[in-house]
Amino acid sequence: MTYIANNAIHALRSKGYKLVTAESCTGGLIAKTFTDVPGSSDIFDRGFVTYSNDAKIENLGVSSITIEKFGAVSKETATEMVSGALKYSHADIAISVTGIAGPGGGTDDKPVGLVYTGIGIRGHDIHVTKHIFDGSRENIRQQTLEVTLNRIIKALI
Repeated sequence: MTYIANNAIHALRSKGYKLVTAESCTGGLIAKTFTDVPGSSDIFDRGFVTYSNDAKIENLGVSSITIEKFGAVSKETATEMVSGALKYSHADIAISVTGIAGPGGGTDDKPVGLVYTGIGIRGHDIHVTKHIFDGSRENIRQQTLEVTLNRIIKALI
C-alpha cells in the first residue's frame, strides 16, 4: 500500500494540492496512510473521522435530512461529506468514505461491504462511486483504502 500512497502523494505534490479526508468506516486509516509517509505535511491538510451521524452533521455539515432520507451510507451523504471537508479545510481536494465494514450492520438493501467513496477538487464537481467489497472487516477497509488512493491518483493525472 505504501507504493500507491507514494504515488498519490507524488500526484498531489505535482499539482501543488493539499488533501483533506472525511472518513467514516475507515476510521482514519486513509489519513494514517498519508501521514505515515515522512514529509507528507506539505500535501496533507487534515482529516475528519466522522464515525457517528452526529459527527457527520456537526463536523462536516451533512444535513440531518440527508441522513434521515438516504442513510449515513449513501451517495448523498458521501457527496455532502466531500463538500463539508472542503468547506472546513484549506485543502484543494477532498475524499470521503462511508460504508458498512461489518461484520454486522448490513441489511438486504445495504449489505456488509457496501462503501461509497467520494472525491472532489475545489471548484469542480464531486464524484461518488458505489462499491461492494467482500471479506473481513479489515479486508473491506483495506480495499476501500486502495480504491481511494487510486481515485486520488486518477483525479490528478
